[in-house]
Amino acid sequence: MQKEVLTTGEVARICHVAPRTVSKWFDTGKLRGYRIPGSRDRRIPVDRLIAFMRAHSMPLDGLDGGTCRVLIVDSDVPSELIQALSHVERYEVMTAEDGFDAGIIAQRFRPHIIVLNIGNDGQNAASVCQKVKEHAELQNTRVVAAVTDLDPSKQDRLATEGFDQCIAKPYSLRQLVQAVEDAMDLIS
Repeated sequence: MQKEVLTTGEVARICHVAPRTVSKWFDTGKLRGYRIPGSRDRRIPVDRLIAFMRAHSMPLDGLDGGTCRVLIVDSDVPSELIQALSHVERYEVMTAEDGFDAGIIAQRFRPHIIVLNIGNDGQNAASVCQKVKEHAELQNTRVVAAVTDLDPSKQDRLATEGFDQCIAKPYSLRQLVQAVEDAMDLIS
């Protein structure tokens, strides 16, 4: 069953913007909704969001119930892990084994999160991350680096290269979900 009322974080995911942008739309009256009595929390009815998106020529493809689209670019991830993540209700998952496939899939799939295997070629990975951030349709996509032998200095370097989160390889389903959720918190 699809929700009838959304939080600002959910609207931000759907519209591919930051939550503060949704709050500004709400506060200026562009996006109609209501506040929860006794709190500052805002709620937006789905029908009002649809009207807003149509009025501003925004694609409605994000209205899939707040599903988080995850693209995993890694040939080493066990299929059982991918399958398990796909069965978590709020995730839609696609995989790519190399950068070429990832580029084609990202154009069509428009992921919210890209989990990118950082092998020995960290320079190429930094370039891929930068290209994702510069692409107009993917600029709100968060990039998670999957790294073998992750240490604090490597994590700091990856953050300066533009990666939003890091996860140590090999990782479990729980660790992958946590990394994806942490990256989504940067949006919502």
